Amino acid sequence: MKITEKMKEHAKNPGQYRPVTIGFLGDSVTQGCFELYSTGEESLETEFRSFKAYHSKLKRMLEEVFPSVPINIINAGISGDNAPNGRNRLQRDILSFRPDLVVVCFGLNDVTRGMEGIADYAEALEGIFKGLCASGTEVIFMTPNMMGTRVVAEQKDPYIRSVLKNITAFQVNGTMDAYMAKAREVCARNQVPVCDCYAKWKKLEENGADVTRLLANRVNHPAENMHWLFAVSLFEMIMGM
Repeated sequence: MKITEKMKEHAKNPGQYRPVTIGFLGDSVTQGCFELYSTGEESLETEFRSFKAYHSKLKRMLEEVFPSVPINIINAGISGDNAPNGRNRLQRDILSFRPDLVVVCFGLNDVTRGMEGIADYAEALEGIFKGLCASGTEVIFMTPNMMGTRVVAEQKDPYIRSVLKNITAFQVNGTMDAYMAKAREVCARNQVPVCDCYAKWKKLEENGADVTRLLANRVNHPAENMHWLFAVSLFEMIMGM
């Protein structure tokens, strides 16, 4: 990838180049959201720990390999966000920082619109990719994790249980699979490389893993250690491994 060449040249000629900048455009997983808790009868909040998110782990890995190269991370993840909103804030939150590479990850919130929302999702992704490509910015689309497949027994709060039941249905009934298939189609059409972490989560499930237990909030936020799967997958793609 071009960013790999930039880091290599930067390491050879320290001080001759501006810091390498990687932007991350996404939702709550990108922002760094983990556990879920109730703040009232019908209100929820999440734990925020951006320093534990996958982009922070990726930064540490890249700095280990290129210790002399300054690497800036732009965390443009917003909890509850979706692809159309990401397209609308692309210039403000990403392009204004002149990133060398942008990792885009949407789908977990888009899917809650059901199959009737898949066309808007595809159109928004295409708009994001075209905007990035027009600016000359390198781009990767990273598919998100699977969502939970059931409501865990230890969750006693009735409101949280109702929320979890509604959201996990989109994973169980195949809607999330359809959204990811559509995202891959859009990427192929726009020649955007895909870091397919969703496929890896599906393989985990196929091999007997309880994916619901791999989620910090038991619905759609990966546990901290599962952020390593994203970080390592991106690292291998960037390094051409």
